[in-house]
Amino acid sequence: MEPFEGVLLPNILYLVLVVGLWLSAMAAVTPGTGTLEVAGLMALAIAGGGTLVVPFNPWAIIPLGIGAFFFVLSLWRRQEAVWLALAAIALSLGSAYLYQGPSGGPAVHPLLASVVSLSTLGFFWLAIRRSLAAHRARRAHDPQAVMGRVGEVRTPLDPVGSVYVAGELWSARSRHPANVGDAVRVEARDGLVLEVEPIEASMSTEDTERKS
Repeated sequence: MEPFEGVLLPNILYLVLVVGLWLSAMAAVTPGTGTLEVAGLMALAIAGGGTLVVPFNPWAIIPLGIGAFFFVLSLWRRQEAVWLALAAIALSLGSAYLYQGPSGGPAVHPLLASVVSLSTLGFFWLAIRRSLAAHRARRAHDPQAVMGRVGEVRTPLDPVGSVYVAGELWSARSRHPANVGDAVRVEARDGLVLEVEPIEASMSTEDTERKS
């Protein structure tokens, strides 16, 4: 168990931490059904719990915090590519040095840290930057334009899922279950989440009201 804790475990926890940061970053810029948020929190929780087994460097929290700050700036400031690059560098540095080796240095293998750091930089530069651009382009359109539109269920609504409406994929909630391929009508909008009703359920409700 000692060799595992001293060599393999810190590297595994490091990878889990980086995956958690990636998922959390994607969840922050991509409206979804909560899957990214839950997966990111679970990965970060596992990595955080690892500090109970593997010693960690408290000062590594500083670059992690700075990286998170730069990432937030990229959401609200111009030149998001610069802030994203700075965020990726700071997060990579903090995560690589989070776990402490026997001699007090980083427990993460330098080669692994280098590869993952470059991957993080590329991930932030491409995936996150494109997600930000798509998110801002969506804002340029009138979000009220989807009201009353008919869309198609892409992931089951029970009660939360996703629907394709007006050429865009939206997170959605429904009071009645709906399967993939069912037609739904947009009844309301709560932020980036649409309140929808299956067409058949909506027609049944209208017929009931008329009879009463």
